[in-house]
Amino acid sequence: MAKTTGGCLCGNIRYEIEGEPFRMVNCHCDDCRKVTGSAYATNLFFQEDQITLLQGTPKRFEHVADSGNSMFKEFCDTCGSQVFGGGAIRPGVKSVKVGSIDDASFVEPTANLYISHALTCTHVDEDLDNFEQMPPPA
Repeated sequence: MAKTTGGCLCGNIRYEIEGEPFRMVNCHCDDCRKVTGSAYATNLFFQEDQITLLQGTPKRFEHVADSGNSMFKEFCDTCGSQVFGGGAIRPGVKSVKVGSIDDASFVEPTANLYISHALTCTHVDEDLDNFEQMPPPA
């Protein structure tokens, strides 16, 4: 995979990513469920220098997660789509929400995080690495 492109729902924010993600996971924590409005979030992790913002400036929301770590969400202030996230535990790393990627056909998560918070109606793939909470940083 050479380049990945994506952006928000309304198109005000556009980005390009060079290279492969170093981690792809499904996260079932309350934070990811609330920010996506879904049963879980699929997050791809990249080094910040792999990501180039082509258009727009995301708005940033900072908060403290269940883990006690400081985190941020970056989203479009017009349509509300979250595109990036990150936190103090992984400086220099950003997560990219799979729903913001133009062609996400390459995405194959390797783990489920916070399965202790997974909704009973959510299928958790037992073939993946499954963690009750947050594993150590990769």
